[in-house]
Amino acid sequence: MTVSTTSASSTPADIDVAPRHVSFDVSGELRQLWHGNNLFRTAFFNALSLQFPDGEQQFIDSVRLYRDRIDDPKLQREVRGFIGQEALHGREHRAYNEGLKVRGYDIDRLDTRFRRHMAWVKKLSPSRQLAGTCGAEHYTAVLANAILAHPQWMAGASPTMRALWRWHAIEETEHKAVAFDVYRHCVGNERLRKVVFLFVTYNFFKYTFLNTCSMLRSEGKLWSLRTWLDGLNFLWGRPGVLRRCLPDFLAYFRTGFHPWQQDNRALLRENLQELEASYAAGTAETSRTA
Repeated sequence: MTVSTTSASSTPADIDVAPRHVSFDVSGELRQLWHGNNLFRTAFFNALSLQFPDGEQQFIDSVRLYRDRIDDPKLQREVRGFIGQEALHGREHRAYNEGLKVRGYDIDRLDTRFRRHMAWVKKLSPSRQLAGTCGAEHYTAVLANAILAHPQWMAGASPTMRALWRWHAIEETEHKAVAFDVYRHCVGNERLRKVVFLFVTYNFFKYTFLNTCSMLRSEGKLWSLRTWLDGLNFLWGRPGVLRRCLPDFLAYFRTGFHPWQQDNRALLRENLQELEASYAAGTAETSRTA
């Protein structure tokens, strides 16, 4: 799609960035290997979840630093929706992460390790913090699109966990350009955007890897060759989650890049219908705010 330059906001008019008030009870699922009884796949998604509560609070804080400088009413509304969505993501993943303790994971230690990093991030200049949010939001948006486009990647996952990850992916897609538009409107430094993305890339994969290793160690499988071969196949072979996402990850380095250059609204609508069907089946309780 062609991104409009007539407004500070480039989110398509038919995308509503507003929080859905959902609640997922995943406590039972987290007692087991919820992703098809597969240790690596379960640990990988759990490792991603561990970064969300503090990471998404940082996303909110970095955007708020520029909130008073936004004069576009549409972008102002989308910032409010972005903050609401991210706050609810943080709440649900905080409960998710607490539930992981039932398997003997030292979640408090893992949280402390990541919070030291986030404390360092908060000492950066506002422009670097916002650039970091744009980079991290790109990773979540690309992974969200992949989860929505390849439902087989969640095959075998419990219905509730599948619904939670689909809900998160849908809302990450809806607001994928909000922080980016704030950055473009208030900062607009292309070089800074790309340089900071390199640091975001390093830290995103570093903490995902460390968290995965910590959980595999707790399961007594850190040095299991079979577990790691299974994981490498999942990420880089078949289905190759990261391999398939790599071109979209790297698109961020293009001068003039914008998240909505990947127009996945049709995929979004399709998954919204399926998510609403899961609500009707009782997988989650929900309401939508305007």
